[in-house]
Amino acid sequence: MVAHVSTVAFLGLEARGVEVQVQLAAGLPAFVVVGLADKAVAESRERVRAALAAIGLALPPKRITVNLSPADLPKEGSHFDLPIALGVLGAMGVIDAETLGQYVAVGELGLDGRVLPAPGVLLAALHASERDLGLVCPAAQGPEAAWAGRVEVIAAPDLLALLNHFKGTAPLAAPRPGGAAEGEAGPDLAQVKGQETAKRALEIAAAGGHNLLMTGPPGAGKSLMAACMPGILPPLTPAEALEVSMVASVAGQLAGGRLVRRRPFRAPHHSASMAALTGGGLKARPGEVSLAHLGVLFLDELPEFQRAVLDSLRQPLETGRVTVARANAHVTFPARVQLVAAMNPCRCGHLGDPALACARAPRCAADYQARVSGPLLDRIDLHVEVAAVSAADLALPPAAEGSAAVAARVAAARAIQTARYEGEGARTNAEADGLLLDRVATPDVAGRALLAEAAAKMRLSARGYHRVLRVARTIADLAAVESVGRTHVAEALSYRRRAPVN
Repeated sequence: MVAHVSTVAFLGLEARGVEVQVQLAAGLPAFVVVGLADKAVAESRERVRAALAAIGLALPPKRITVNLSPADLPKEGSHFDLPIALGVLGAMGVIDAETLGQYVAVGELGLDGRVLPAPGVLLAALHASERDLGLVCPAAQGPEAAWAGRVEVIAAPDLLALLNHFKGTAPLAAPRPGGAAEGEAGPDLAQVKGQETAKRALEIAAAGGHNLLMTGPPGAGKSLMAACMPGILPPLTPAEALEVSMVASVAGQLAGGRLVRRRPFRAPHHSASMAALTGGGLKARPGEVSLAHLGVLFLDELPEFQRAVLDSLRQPLETGRVTVARANAHVTFPARVQLVAAMNPCRCGHLGDPALACARAPRCAADYQARVSGPLLDRIDLHVEVAAVSAADLALPPAAEGSAAVAARVAAARAIQTARYEGEGARTNAEADGLLLDRVATPDVAGRALLAEAAAKMRLSARGYHRVLRVARTIADLAAVESVGRTHVAEALSYRRRAPVN
């Protein structure tokens, strides 16, 4: 007899259907798992054997063959334990095989028979909903699976409770969707003394989803202002929250089944590897740029990152997704992030200060800044110089305007963009491109003349030209102005990095 149980394999944020086929046949006792399974799946034999023994069942003295179909699709992860165990129980006649065919199962098994959490339950629930099937998952992840909507979720704490549910002796209650995790808002902009130009650039970046680079000496407030960014960004919409939560689910970071409502803020250390930043590794997990999807990726001490690691961000910043290539599969993760970076002007950080600057200036500054490639800098919309804070500035009282006032203006600008780009495939001005950008951001006559003159003098690339247009469109949105004018273009150009002159 062959029992069939449905489960999934994860390729990025795609859940591929997998059929677990279990056969009990005469022959020498053996337990074999085939179908391109990795080591974690192969080890499920021992976990299944121990879990069944924990509830008083022993494997029959037969040859047990488990096939994971399609056989050419890589199978990774411990979530195959539960479907394999259910398939064995179905083949043994303990559970009705036809009933098992109505569910998708995911979950890891403990040696004592408990059903333990596994990454990707939300994606599995969405996959089951699309196929009009139910879902069997760990009890701890029932609230996460319940967010999928139209799907019957059986959240089992252990194998014995699951058996009693299928036999009808002790049905399990349907889980309810978990709450929304708001997260921490971070510091308030009122804590930042001075730095009005940088705070203005931060507001523009938040309003349009633009990339921002702050350059200045140590202690000027760059990291503090970057940490204020979550407090001025609008909360995620329900659709965006589902996108972000899907990434967190695959990474195993969706705690308590609570969807993420605040935009992610990720700040990896400068020692991060390429796989840690962009994704990859042995099992192709999402990296920091994907975990920050629809949020902020903050890179402090930008030149201290390895150059190859920084250059790996070029494609995600341009396309909004990252593709990890493997010999047997290509895995794509979303990566529509807002890059906020901070750096010192030189290694000692005091370039331009006659009292503190080192004797190697300006060669020291040129060597240090050259560690960040020009193509990456060209993808950053706003470049702002952050001056040192004087003792007189520190003695001033807190700023009258805090994050709440700035967040209100940002929300109003984002509302304008949401209405403008409805049905256009973009969310913010930073995502507008091609004919759409020409239609919504073309300046008036005076603005076009200024932009043409500046593009020639500043030697703007085509990418830089379009990024100036996007920033100018955001500045106009903050002013609630329909058309882009000369003043908006002028302010956008003031934040543009000038190309070095040979």
